[in-house]
Amino acid sequence: MAVLATASALAGTCPAEQQTALAPVDPQLCASLDADFRNPGGFPLDVYEKKLDAFLGHYCHRDPARGWARDKTVRDTGPFTATLSDGKWIGSEHGTHAPVVIWYSPEMLAWLEKYRSEDADPSLVPPPVPAGAVMIKEMYPAPAADCAGVDPMKLFPTSGAAVMIRAPDVSFDGWYWGWYGFGAKSGWTPDWPAPPGNSIPDMGFAQYCMNCHASAKNNLTFATTANIEGHPGTPTVFLSQNFFVDDPATPAPPTQHQAAAQADFGAPRLLVPFSTPDPAVVKDLMAYAQGLPPAADVQPMPSQTYDNTWVAAGGPTAADTFLTSSQCIGCHDAGSTGLQFDMTRPNPHGNTLDNLSPYATWRSSPMGLAGRDPFFFAQLASETQTFHPDAADTVQTVCLGCHGIAGERQFNIDTKLAGGQCASFERSVLETLPWEGGTSHLAQYAMLARDGVSCTACHRMALGDRVTDDLLAAPQNACVAERQALLNPENSGFAKTFTGSFLVGPPNSLIGPFNKPQTTPMQQALGITPEEHPTIAASEVCGSCHTVHLPVLQDGKIIAHIYEQTTYPEWAFSAYRTGSTPDGALPQGAGTTPLSCQDCHMATSDANGVPYKSKIASIQEYSNFPQADNATAPEKIDLEARDNFALHTLVGLNVFLVKLAQQFPDILGIPIADPMLGSKGTDPLLWTEGAMLDQARQHTADIAVGSVALSDTALTATVKVTNKVGHKFPSGVGFRRAFIEFSVLDAGGKLLWRSGGSNAAGALVDANAAPLDGEYWWDANCQARIVPEQRLHQPHFETITSQSQAQVYQELVSTPGGTAPVCGAGSSPSGQLTTSFLSICSTVKDNRLLPDGYLPLQQRVEIANALGAGDDLALEAGSVGVGDDPDYIAGGSDSIAYAVPLGELAGKPASVSATLYYQATPPFYLQDRFCTASGSDTDRLYHMVTRLNLEETPAEGWKLAIAATSQAPVP
Repeated sequence: MAVLATASALAGTCPAEQQTALAPVDPQLCASLDADFRNPGGFPLDVYEKKLDAFLGHYCHRDPARGWARDKTVRDTGPFTATLSDGKWIGSEHGTHAPVVIWYSPEMLAWLEKYRSEDADPSLVPPPVPAGAVMIKEMYPAPAADCAGVDPMKLFPTSGAAVMIRAPDVSFDGWYWGWYGFGAKSGWTPDWPAPPGNSIPDMGFAQYCMNCHASAKNNLTFATTANIEGHPGTPTVFLSQNFFVDDPATPAPPTQHQAAAQADFGAPRLLVPFSTPDPAVVKDLMAYAQGLPPAADVQPMPSQTYDNTWVAAGGPTAADTFLTSSQCIGCHDAGSTGLQFDMTRPNPHGNTLDNLSPYATWRSSPMGLAGRDPFFFAQLASETQTFHPDAADTVQTVCLGCHGIAGERQFNIDTKLAGGQCASFERSVLETLPWEGGTSHLAQYAMLARDGVSCTACHRMALGDRVTDDLLAAPQNACVAERQALLNPENSGFAKTFTGSFLVGPPNSLIGPFNKPQTTPMQQALGITPEEHPTIAASEVCGSCHTVHLPVLQDGKIIAHIYEQTTYPEWAFSAYRTGSTPDGALPQGAGTTPLSCQDCHMATSDANGVPYKSKIASIQEYSNFPQADNATAPEKIDLEARDNFALHTLVGLNVFLVKLAQQFPDILGIPIADPMLGSKGTDPLLWTEGAMLDQARQHTADIAVGSVALSDTALTATVKVTNKVGHKFPSGVGFRRAFIEFSVLDAGGKLLWRSGGSNAAGALVDANAAPLDGEYWWDANCQARIVPEQRLHQPHFETITSQSQAQVYQELVSTPGGTAPVCGAGSSPSGQLTTSFLSICSTVKDNRLLPDGYLPLQQRVEIANALGAGDDLALEAGSVGVGDDPDYIAGGSDSIAYAVPLGELAGKPASVSATLYYQATPPFYLQDRFCTASGSDTDRLYHMVTRLNLEETPAEGWKLAIAATSQAPVP
């Protein structure tokens, strides 16, 4: 952004002063624009912004002859203070806006004179401000005293203007909000096309401005005639320490409105990727032999700038059930007022603030990125192009019903409300841009789907006694019964909600964990009442989506159902179970270490165990903000700091996704700076990466080497891996894996022998760098599978004796085979290994580390049945292919013996060490994406994967170190 004059100047001078008045110079043009300018809901937003630009850019609002009125003079909106630093006075402005002169349209002035003047009848209840009423808040350098003696007509708005235009037929709050910059150097541009940095829009309906304006006593405005020229009364004054002479070369800091609108202007990256594909990764991925997609052809995801839906006028109704997170950002991101910084802490490693707010910690998490996850979309391309092209509609609806849940749900809600039937939700919808072409009516659903697993998905979830037949039949739950019948036909109770098939409560309510939340601000902004409900803290909020029960498809037909993911049941069968659900107690009661999902994934204390305590929103309060006219009473808007303030980081270990987001925000269509905290804050994607690395190093697993011995023929040692999480490790989608790298070194540190070595793409290799069995499924030309009928893989080992063997903790599954396949728990694999979610017929291997205290089968069956599932849930949550390994009875750890033949050592062994690595997307998985699909989603992933710079990071070599031992000496 650019400012035409400095904000700091000699005391008594006004850097915004111009030689001549800035008045309308083309009255005919202004008159022609007037009606359109007052009607923001009458045009597509890209068209309207051009009209607004023309109207304000020609100063058409500065027209007393047409009934516009203005403030008496420039006025502060908060204190201006001076601080002595290094022998100089430094001024700081603390207003809700920069100093302002507000211009009022005739309709706005008339409403204020009747309801906000000294002569107003206090018994009158103010009606809504009339449509087309306008306030233009021109903003100037601080302090206001420097320009107070200048005719406002000769002032250039150096900080632009905050715009409010009444449009009660468009949104619940009834206003069009925005920030406008005057002149080419202001930094303002229309929001269409989106700016390079994918920042939040400068203007639109239901904008973040409501975080302050919802604290007004009515109509979301604090305006009063006491400020207006020609009306009685005196504007509120604030301390202004404008006595000093400042350095006139000091540039003005951006206002909160400027900083929020343009926090990341210029498409910066947190880390720089490789400019060309990494040849080693390309070679070791063994895919795309037909040629790499040209960088210029890689299609970015639509910009996050466009992702804004809102509660419509007359709402909230079922049509407003799901909203984009843009409706939450103003209050539930830190620093959004520019004055208070609740939900932050000083960054111990720099001069910024760590943003602990719900929005910031969620937005950069895998949940917040779910609607833009390039791995997911490449998987979906494989499913619809190769695995199940004859059932593409079903596949897309099932998959986007989780990753794009808000869009898929709202699409079907609106379809049913319009008299239609439940319909498939297609991937192509997510490419829809607002106001473009013949598909713009789908843009709302595209925005919602790209927003990922967002706020209203979880905070409207209905569980326990909230689930009734009436709720199931409510319009906001349109097509949920059909989804449950498709995915969980034999289940009941809570198990009916598996695969994200839960019900949601009424659209005028959101639930949270805290008692007695302030309701007025949210009610005035969105018409929604926040309510305390204990189910939001239950593991079942996570369990509905993280128990994935899917149909098995063959030739377009459903032949069975199977559990693709059992993270929640794994927890429910472990020592970490709480033994209770919103539906009541479960058999076996609580485990020995009861912790909910949220206890681990939504931290309420820092790494040192110090509890987080904070207010849960950033709004304009009464008691700790500059005084405002016509504010709501303090007992309705002042907030209390809450214990058990929980972060929404919600992370697992997918550092690779976060690295892609850090290095390719332009391709994913996302900003990197937080839109509210801006440069004051640590970039949220760095915070998320740090949280993942902390999760990996401190809370996931331990590894130890023991019993190192040397005989005449072999070096032997035992490696023990201990699972510290409350479910299997790895868990989640089945292709995640972990493996042990065991190394033998000589006295000089030279490698003599290794099991679990890997290449540049993370594929496991032997001593000759040849890939181990199962590391690649396709030949290098993507022309044929490698002996698919053999289902090559590394089996579970209790003893490893060769460098061509590696202990890999993973789940491998196979497709239906033959003409009459038998699928499900305990079935014998007959097809080929698959990464298709909807082709899983049998489990080939599942030796993932069990959590501590894993229950025996019969007790797991009792819990599964109590959840409303069949015995198959308990069976499929067990282990497969582990033989008689005693470590897979009660779980918690696995011990592996290594017997290294001395004849294979080209030197004297001096020490051994072991490292546990994790791969969110192993090379066989990536290769299968590139060999089974083509098009923009596949090309996008390949472009990023081959250019991702992981050098000198904990994920170097496409493997994340979880735990490592020191070098254990060989006796």
